[in-house]
Amino acid sequence: MSVIGEERVRGGLFKEINAEDEDAQPTEVESLCMNCYENGKTRLLLTRIPFFREIIISSFTCHHCHWTNTEIQSAGRIQEQGVSYTLRIKSKQDMNREVVKTDSATTRIPELDFEIPAFTQKGSLSTIEGLLDRAVAGLEQDQPIRRATDPDVADKIDQFIQRLKKLKDVEEEFTLIIDDPSGNSFVENPFAPQKDQSLSVTHYKRTPEQNAALGIQESEPEPDEKPGSDLETMRNEVLVFNTNCPECNAPASTNMKLVQIPHFKEVIIMATNCDSCGHRTNEVKSGGATEEMGTRITLHLTDVSDMSRDLLKSETCSVLIPELEFELGMAALGGKFTTLEGLLKDIKELVVMKNPFICGDSSTTDTTEKLELFGKKIDKIMAGEMDVHIILDDPAGNSYLQNVYAPDPDPEMKIEKYTRTFEQNEDLGLNDMKTEGYGEVQK
Repeated sequence: MSVIGEERVRGGLFKEINAEDEDAQPTEVESLCMNCYENGKTRLLLTRIPFFREIIISSFTCHHCHWTNTEIQSAGRIQEQGVSYTLRIKSKQDMNREVVKTDSATTRIPELDFEIPAFTQKGSLSTIEGLLDRAVAGLEQDQPIRRATDPDVADKIDQFIQRLKKLKDVEEEFTLIIDDPSGNSFVENPFAPQKDQSLSVTHYKRTPEQNAALGIQESEPEPDEKPGSDLETMRNEVLVFNTNCPECNAPASTNMKLVQIPHFKEVIIMATNCDSCGHRTNEVKSGGATEEMGTRITLHLTDVSDMSRDLLKSETCSVLIPELEFELGMAALGGKFTTLEGLLKDIKELVVMKNPFICGDSSTTDTTEKLELFGKKIDKIMAGEMDVHIILDDPAGNSYLQNVYAPDPDPEMKIEKYTRTFEQNEDLGLNDMKTEGYGEVQK
């Protein structure tokens, strides 16, 4: 592993998939066949796939018994939050949606009370139909033995297999849930950049049990640490701590500073700069508590000078552009402290430039043209050539958009306070918080 780590720092091990790159050839290793115990060959290809980070593709072939096996293993970093995709499948077209499923993901179909637990299958890059075919193949694998030893169980499994196969015809709607604590799974949105009404994406904080399953050890504070003792230090200086680059995993440093935003509140700004690959990233965390009410900020763009307005987008904030029928969900871009122009550039990069389904074998003409048109509209907005509204909807109330007329009201900006719904409180984890009698001594 140390050799792999050194190569990753140099950036020479994991390469982008490119059919014209003659150097990106798989490595062949002689290995033992677990079927006949003769020697076979394993071919390894270390590469990068968008939305699947760095992966290791392995393919084993035995020339003696002709047994083969292929699998995908994620070699990228574990994301800060887990992700859960809930897809309502209504037609056969939904069966063609591409899916990235890591080995830590759990797959469920509530209508059949069917579940594929985490770490029981290797990671795969497939479609919804492919996931069902793989599940059927797994159930059919030991059926000959079951028919001989326990015919009743075998008959029940045969009936269940038929129910799974019928799902591919989509005679009735059903729900597919992919829950991945590592945050590295992905379900295609064929309507991008518009919102997919059939697909719900939820990001969540992992439990200690999920961290343990992923091999993550949570750090505990030292006994002599005093809560809040570093607050004054954070206000007066920039704190620097060592970390790893999220792109190439090379050692890097992260700067952290507590900043007071005028007419708003304190926020924590963290910036990481990698000297090895040049990757830069910044993230913003709210320095305060969740507000009692949510905040919705609507700005009517009337001039290109609006692009220079300062903007704070928290992790819980959604971004909407009604004229483009576009909605960016919570946690999609993380927390950011930037300008309005910077936010639009990040949206274009995420939706158009980094979308894996507009290049290679996954691309379709309609999807590519639609996303390219969306990118051109974003460019027109940044040039001040389109009359649009930008809406920041933050249930936690921790987002901010600069009022250039402050302290007077901004005629083009509307700020609304609203009461959160039960679902929004659930997403923020507020429904499970019990603060009544917190300071009282329990008897």
